[in-house]
Amino acid sequence: KHMEFEKVREEDVLKLLEERKFADVRDLLKDMEPIDIAELLEEMPEEKLPLLFRILPKEMAADTFVEMDSDMQEYLIQTFSDKELKEVMEDMYLDDTVDMIEEMPANVVRRILKHTSPEMRIKINGILQYPKDSAGSMMTTEYVDLRKDMTVQDAFTRIRRTGVDKETIYTCYVVNNNRMLLGMVSVKDLLLHNYDDVIEDIMEPNVIYATTLEDQEHVAEQFSKYDFIALPVVDMEQRLVGIITVDDAMDVMEQEATEDFEKMAAMLPSDKPYLRTGVIATWKSRLPWLMILMLSATFTGMILNHYENALAACLVLNAYIPMLSGTGGNSGTQASVAVIRALSLDEVDFSDVLKVLWKELRVSLLCGLCLAGANFVKMLVVDRTLLGNAEVTPMVCLVVCLTVLFVVVFAKCVGCSLPLLAEKVGLDPAVMASPFISTVVDATSLLIYFRFASWLLGI
Repeated sequence: KHMEFEKVREEDVLKLLEERKFADVRDLLKDMEPIDIAELLEEMPEEKLPLLFRILPKEMAADTFVEMDSDMQEYLIQTFSDKELKEVMEDMYLDDTVDMIEEMPANVVRRILKHTSPEMRIKINGILQYPKDSAGSMMTTEYVDLRKDMTVQDAFTRIRRTGVDKETIYTCYVVNNNRMLLGMVSVKDLLLHNYDDVIEDIMEPNVIYATTLEDQEHVAEQFSKYDFIALPVVDMEQRLVGIITVDDAMDVMEQEATEDFEKMAAMLPSDKPYLRTGVIATWKSRLPWLMILMLSATFTGMILNHYENALAACLVLNAYIPMLSGTGGNSGTQASVAVIRALSLDEVDFSDVLKVLWKELRVSLLCGLCLAGANFVKMLVVDRTLLGNAEVTPMVCLVVCLTVLFVVVFAKCVGCSLPLLAEKVGLDPAVMASPFISTVVDATSLLIYFRFASWLLGI
């Protein structure tokens, strides 16, 4: 129903624009959420965007602009008059402005900065100096600060006077004259106390905070762990320099999850939506890993060449190579994805490697025995009896099924340990997922296979 609602809106808006009923378009859009308007505008012909944007109420236009992707923002900025650009910039929160500037080409950035106040330019440049994926780069300096000797009434007066431009006023931070973070107090706390109560007596002095250089992924995890609405950010001297709000933390979670999925699928991370990423950019992100994996897969070919005579002596062994490689790859992927998820949620770290290995060893033995048993029955009943393949002897079945057992055990142990090892040496664990582990397991499964064949079949 939601999708139908959006589709009807799009058709209605286009029809009203053609009939030049701009007031009706405004009425149609004014009750929608900014994110829904942004999604609606993405479906519109590009030449209609400036007109639609100008129809929106001023404050809603700025909120909608924040939700648009960088390509749409850049297009609109190029169509804005200086006055329109200035108005949009004035209504945007600082962290949203910084996020937008980071995505824009230099000539657009110069125009944006030209139409912001000197004070805002100083704040923007202050945040831009922090590393891209740090807490400092995602924070805003628009927060409510209080002094510990204020009364509750003083606090409400300050919130009313300064809160209109703040990203959140629900959580207020208590600082001293040197901006050292002393505590925090919520509007709920203020409402439940008397006007003459002093902030120092009602504030929470033990505040969880982030430092400016802390990794943004770790910061986002704090929001999930503690159910924060906002998190203060301090510099190396424990001075409060900004806050991070939950909406920014959710954006980071989505961005980091997308990056992990891309790495797990052997692609270089992209920061653009799928349909807006060009063919050349997509090719560039996929080719390097495909090239590495293709070249590493030549080891599998070398092993097959080495055992060429053995395969010629017992041709039926060839038929089970794809099944063994697939089973090994799937087993390794299961373990690696589980461990990567546990790493991302801080459930395990490198010190738990022996516990993880012990668990996966027991799981892999159970899985391997079940798969080997099922495969033994299948080979004897289907391959030998029903299909009448006399070459599938009980000894061949034993070779294949022993290989299945050992390959599953090896694959699961490799799959769980490689991400932990990657984390320890400072690599991204997601890189150690499906394709990389499958390549390692493919080569090893062939070595195990031919070793059992030479022992049991004497080839």
